[in-house]
Amino acid sequence: MKKLLPVFFTLCIYSQSQGQTPDWTENIACILYSHCTTCHNPNGIAPFSLLTYSDALANASEIKTQVQDKKMPPFPADVTYQQYAHQKTLTQDEINQVVDWVNAGAPSGDTLQAITPPSYASGGIISNPDFSESIGTYNIPVLSNDLYRCFVISNPFAVDEFITAFEVVPGNRATVHHVLIYSDDSNTPVQLDNADPGLGYTSFGGTGSAASQLIGGFVPGSDPYYLPANIGMLVSAGSRIIIQVHYPVSASGMTDSTRVNFVFSPTAIRPAYDTEALDHLSAIVDGPLFIPANTIKTFHEEYTIPVDVSVLSVAPHAHLVCTSMTSYAIKPSGDTVNFETIPHWDFHWQGAYYFQKPLFLPAGTVLYGEATYDNTTNN
Repeated sequence: MKKLLPVFFTLCIYSQSQGQTPDWTENIACILYSHCTTCHNPNGIAPFSLLTYSDALANASEIKTQVQDKKMPPFPADVTYQQYAHQKTLTQDEINQVVDWVNAGAPSGDTLQAITPPSYASGGIISNPDFSESIGTYNIPVLSNDLYRCFVISNPFAVDEFITAFEVVPGNRATVHHVLIYSDDSNTPVQLDNADPGLGYTSFGGTGSAASQLIGGFVPGSDPYYLPANIGMLVSAGSRIIIQVHYPVSASGMTDSTRVNFVFSPTAIRPAYDTEALDHLSAIVDGPLFIPANTIKTFHEEYTIPVDVSVLSVAPHAHLVCTSMTSYAIKPSGDTVNFETIPHWDFHWQGAYYFQKPLFLPAGTVLYGEATYDNTTNN
């Protein structure tokens, strides 16, 4: 029997007659509630709320610019290259409606007929997790730059566990830009934690431990992630959980207590392996990954998978001077399977992209990656 996965969505029904000017009530409220207000609400990470007509009116010009330039909602992956589950993108028709609305002076329409704004609960969606731990109460210091803080959950698992669902619950949504969750069976994170005053330790770009294995992540608006039936992510006995939180400068001086919830399999199941196959250490074919000053360079990676696999998601990662990246696979039959292409890489908007269904790749399939870096004053 296939496992049924919960789906969370907003139903909005709107219409626009030929030549009719869009208004808030009939058109724009639905678009913003469906795509924007998970971040743009009074308790969200975004700098202003868009829950009411007056909110949208006050920010109409900025909304038009960001939507027209396709910078908002932030979803860097090109959805013409591959389609993903829960992708937060606007159609061209929705973009046109927003632009036309602003150009017409942002009319309200009959606000008494407007749909009810969504509400955003502060708690988690998984009601009975098998594992639930908080980072504790963290007082974010006064910041002049973004902070990447790692928190160690040091209660090792007594036995191997297989995670079948997980979620991140921000303690303060106004402070949390994104979260990455790792398991680690070494003592390195504990040593780094002990060497750094205060709760947790600062680490940019990862946990600082080569043994850390990525479990998943969170960006504002994320729902719990449920793996397909009979699949689980192994967390070995004795492992610790590392929660890395990105706090932007706007979180300066605030308090956070982000939590993770896991659901484990009650029975033995087939494990899913998160293999970092395409990287600059083992798979690069034109390395090393070194970009001299005033240089733009493109690097390539290749890796042949030795066994049949089903790919559930892809999580591209690079740092500040990367400008674009692409990954794909070529099967032994010659068929190409697209993973992702990000034409304008932005370190601040990285994340995982979950495929609408698992992508089966037989043994002998070659994985390819390509990334371009700009180490000039233009970047």
